[in-house]
Amino acid sequence: MVMKLEKYSFGTGDRFGLQGSAQLAAIQKASEEGIDIAIVWNKSFREHTIVGTTQRDVRSEAETAIQSAGWRGGYYVDADHIGLDNVDQFIDHSDFFTLDVADFIGQKAPEEDLRLFVHSLSSYTGSMTIAGLQEPLTVSTDQLRSIGEKYLLAIQKAATIYRYITSKKAEKAFITEVSMDETEEAQTPQDLFFILAAIAEYKIPLQTIAPKFTGRFNKGVDYQGDVEQFNRQFNDDVCVIRHAVEHFGLPENLKLSVHSGSDKFSIYPGIRNALQTHDAGVHVKTAGTTWLEELIGLSESGDDALGLVKQIYRAAYGRYSELCAPYASVIDIDQALLPDPGIVDSWDGMHLARALRHDQQCADYDPYIRQLLHVSYKVAAELTTYYTEAITDNKVVIATHVSENLYKRHLKPLFL
Repeated sequence: MVMKLEKYSFGTGDRFGLQGSAQLAAIQKASEEGIDIAIVWNKSFREHTIVGTTQRDVRSEAETAIQSAGWRGGYYVDADHIGLDNVDQFIDHSDFFTLDVADFIGQKAPEEDLRLFVHSLSSYTGSMTIAGLQEPLTVSTDQLRSIGEKYLLAIQKAATIYRYITSKKAEKAFITEVSMDETEEAQTPQDLFFILAAIAEYKIPLQTIAPKFTGRFNKGVDYQGDVEQFNRQFNDDVCVIRHAVEHFGLPENLKLSVHSGSDKFSIYPGIRNALQTHDAGVHVKTAGTTWLEELIGLSESGDDALGLVKQIYRAAYGRYSELCAPYASVIDIDQALLPDPGIVDSWDGMHLARALRHDQQCADYDPYIRQLLHVSYKVAAELTTYYTEAITDNKVVIATHVSENLYKRHLKPLFL
């Protein structure tokens, strides 16, 4: 069974599971302004492993926030970036599954499957006119074969994971997303069209797809790349999805998913324009933004809370290679420009908060500190209750930052 995901949805990852109500407050405010957005609490196997949580904890956080607020809108719990090796840990407490098959991109499917892929889609070779695209898509038989060699095995793996989840969920409904974003090369509109064709052939009722877009989506900072090129690609992908839905019988609410979508302020106008132009939906996934707002709130609180943030920065600075290695493809830090912890120790709380807050007009904003701490939540996790008690002690100021960040910097420019 499947659920029907709302037109607009927003993934609000929460490293330590303490900001569910604050995150929901931002979604509620958007609703009061007339825009209905489903909230999706997402957490990955890697995050659970580092923090020491389980998906049951995420479900509990979501349900507590929903009940406390009396929220009647859409909400889901996302098993983020899962595969067959870890999906069992998410089955019982998730109703949204992000099938991550990027590791299989570039690996060839069996030859007979490739031959059938090319044969079944050969009628789409040549020139294909798609409404909304400035130029027709042109694909030769050789190019179609190349697309199959690159993506077909990944789609087959997605089908295997989907069917396994279905077998375990029995009659319980859930939402499926296919993720191909964590790879080196961006998918072209041609790639996306035939990826969707194969997904339809393998009967995966996906409702969102996360392609790799052009440019860099570094953690916690703005988009790095040609904004106009991204805008064209996003617009074209929206049109390709609509065309694929019409031709292949995919779910009518199928939409793009933008991973590492937090803080990508320069591309929000282009996304919003495409959504309005084509009356399209979108899923935007965030994660570490909330954890950074916790650090900002602690910094502003001063005293022991400020000292804790400085302690975390000192540890992160000394463990740079360990903490950054798993995120090497999605951060861009000039290590030589990171301030020495001794310098940071001399800052007052407002200075450190300004360094962390993503305000590019502020002279104190430091994207390198922000990125380093974005991927250093492991340090806070190791402090166990020392960290979580500090969050609880300063929950009012932190919750204000969490809600305002999501509403003012993310939801408002995207949707309002």
